[in-house]
Amino acid sequence: MPDAPTPNNGHHGHGSCCDSAHSTHHAKHGDAAADASREAGASAAPPQKYYCPMCPGVESDTPGDCPKCGMRLEVNPAWKATAGSRAAAKPSRQSKRHYTCPMHPEVRRDSPGDCPICGMSLEPVDGAGAAADAGHGQAHHGHHSGEHDADSRQGDGDGDGDGDSGQDEIRALSLRFWIGLALTLPVFFLSMGGMIPGLHLDHVIPPRVSAWIEFALTTPVVFWCGWIFLVRGWRSILYRSPNMFTLIMIGVGAAYVYSAVAVLAPGLFPASFHGHGEGQPALYFEAAAVITVLVLLGQLLEAKARRQTGRAIEALLSLAATVAHRVTGHRREHEEDVDLNDVQPGDLLRVRPGEKIPLDGTVEEGGSTVDESMLTGEPMPVRKELGDKVIGATLNQSGTLLVRAEKVGGDSVLSRIVAMVADAQRSRAPVQKLADSVAAWFVPAVILIAVITFAVWAAFGPQPAYLYAIANAVAVLIIACPCALGLATPMSIMVGIGQGARRGILIRNAEAIERAEGVTHLITDKTGTLTEGKPRVTDLLTAEGISEDDLLRAAASAESASEHPLARAIVNAARERGLALVESVRDFKSITGLGVVAMVDGRRVAIGRPSLALAANGADGDEGAQPPVALAHKAEELQNHARTVVWVGRGECEHSMQLLGAIGIADPIKPTSREALQSLRDMGIRILICTGDNPRTAAAVARELGIDEKEIHAGATPADKQRLVKELQQSTGGGHGSSEGKRGGAGDRKAVVAMAGDGINDAPALAAADIGIAMGHGTDAAIQSAGITLVKGDLRGIAESLHLSRAIMTNIRQNLAFAFIYNAAGIPIAAGVLYPLTGLLLNPMIAGAAMALSSVSVIANSLRLSRQARRQSQVSRAP
Repeated sequence: MPDAPTPNNGHHGHGSCCDSAHSTHHAKHGDAAADASREAGASAAPPQKYYCPMCPGVESDTPGDCPKCGMRLEVNPAWKATAGSRAAAKPSRQSKRHYTCPMHPEVRRDSPGDCPICGMSLEPVDGAGAAADAGHGQAHHGHHSGEHDADSRQGDGDGDGDGDSGQDEIRALSLRFWIGLALTLPVFFLSMGGMIPGLHLDHVIPPRVSAWIEFALTTPVVFWCGWIFLVRGWRSILYRSPNMFTLIMIGVGAAYVYSAVAVLAPGLFPASFHGHGEGQPALYFEAAAVITVLVLLGQLLEAKARRQTGRAIEALLSLAATVAHRVTGHRREHEEDVDLNDVQPGDLLRVRPGEKIPLDGTVEEGGSTVDESMLTGEPMPVRKELGDKVIGATLNQSGTLLVRAEKVGGDSVLSRIVAMVADAQRSRAPVQKLADSVAAWFVPAVILIAVITFAVWAAFGPQPAYLYAIANAVAVLIIACPCALGLATPMSIMVGIGQGARRGILIRNAEAIERAEGVTHLITDKTGTLTEGKPRVTDLLTAEGISEDDLLRAAASAESASEHPLARAIVNAARERGLALVESVRDFKSITGLGVVAMVDGRRVAIGRPSLALAANGADGDEGAQPPVALAHKAEELQNHARTVVWVGRGECEHSMQLLGAIGIADPIKPTSREALQSLRDMGIRILICTGDNPRTAAAVARELGIDEKEIHAGATPADKQRLVKELQQSTGGGHGSSEGKRGGAGDRKAVVAMAGDGINDAPALAAADIGIAMGHGTDAAIQSAGITLVKGDLRGIAESLHLSRAIMTNIRQNLAFAFIYNAAGIPIAAGVLYPLTGLLLNPMIAGAAMALSSVSVIANSLRLSRQARRQSQVSRAP
């Protein structure tokens, strides 16, 4: 029958040694394999990594500063998960670490420090990033490591990078800020006291004495409290990568050096500079001190905000168990508590009621209900029996389980989620290119404007002209804030991706966010996406002379090595009947678009389309072979009732196949699918179903979900799905014409296609789509090909992820607009363009406050995403 389903479109990749059909065999040999694995030696804990929150790609093995932006490298929480437990957060002293700047991904170092390009602190990279290093090479470490690392640690004095580096940085900045504030307040009052009515400090403290006091108090503020900024600014010059700290160093340095010379050698200045009593030239110690303290305040608030963005990862890490109960002995009579780092694949672990499942694995004995809500968000416990997969960090509720460990360390689901979130938070959106192009010339342009400002005021300004020239030039240097431009995109991405992770939406990178914002079409697979993906056998249609048990035994034996949902349904049905499966299965092969074939007890068994079942040369796709009319009619009836039908044939060779019959399989539609699809329609998105199943089954599902039959593409092979994606990408227009869908002229712009699926057969289409969306329970190939993964497997997550992407991109544009407007307006005002009209000049201290607040404002706006995301989640999940 040509429109029969393709139940195994590429899903039979490799047999699983711990499949439930072979659990007895595995039980005999699993312990020995685990012992051999342990004897080979446990893998060492992965190296801790540091990276810069502002410069994606800047990574280092040791703490330090980002060589691009000058900010301090930070420990990436994702590193802690790669060792398989939170205990891995305490690496050995021999372990190597890499640090990077989130703003500049190419900067990577072996020690903590500041980015030489933007001056931000480098942050550690996770262990997954370390593995990636092998593919990218280490040449880019270059001169960012070695002796410079020791200098950065000594210069910054912010610890050695062990422990919680984010909290260490906050403590160090807090100490510098409060000491700087205590020293700056007297300087401020000594300098500005004469402007306060009724306060005549000059009558109590002579100006010359006041100048020396200001000098004595300001010096430690600049050279201790502000030393980190001076070092970062100097490095930016050495690396020929001017940044915000370059401007701070020049501005604060100019104000301090001028004032220090005025105190130490006042006679060097011309008479026009001597505006104060006792011939004392005007001083700007208060500007240098106040600017330093304000920048420290901005950095402190920024560090706290960046730490808050990492809480999503920390929340995931907190889910992990710390120990496991390992069972050993031929009779499994011995039990020992071991650290998760010591667990190897193949180990047998006992999990009692109320305990967290330590690692990913397969149930080998016992039954229980497991609460997976911490990872999936679904409140209902899931029943686990022999052969079922369990996920580490989920909570065992009612019974004791013996679990065979399969994925440990960085391969576990939790570790992969954490690594995916961490990598995405460090990625760069294409819109960041605009900010990068501006930042490339921003600092040199500001320095040039400051020089021009000084020259113009010195030549044409009122007397004392040089004092006006110095003050305005310093104000220009201080008010300019490339940091606001640099933070605009990374902060929004970090916050948004973190919020997505909390709700089970894993976004691979920033580019996926930008693409998801403009989705106009959604192609969705049926099985496991619209349906539960937990099918069960409902009907057995046997050929003449064939019993139901014979039909089911042959199919289940051939499918025993597969983990595809339809294959599992057939195997489970045979197990429920107590049928003994044939163990001598070999030559298992998946034929794309047709089904599977295998040698079972010396005879060839084929499962899939009628052509494959009747002539198992299936590679030719012989559609001429048809089943008996009576069986075909019954199969059609099943398909009209949303049943998937697979045909089973057996023979001595591929040219002598006998039809055994057909198996009807029902896969219930997810309760949330209708609601989710309606939400997507309300967003103006056109929805299409593309499935390998037959047209009748697909049409029955579409009717139940309210999808027009014109939008159904059934009997599709992986190539067909990929072809449909490309055809839609060449079209124009959006979906159903909602106001939201028409935003930005959706009807005239090129279509943006999203593909949602969960199987290997969906992987080509997921990769070809503008944005691929994989269900969290899907295959590795599907997840690796997708830009977004829904841990919960809930179709409502698609609408939620698209809403989140739109919110993130809106937030980024707001940040960029604010940063551009702030700098475009602030720099001319600081240069004094309003003075001829209003007599208004900007004090350098006010410029410093504005600069600090500009970065804080960008961060605060980014953090609004947290509240927006929570509100949107509540709306989309409302009953």
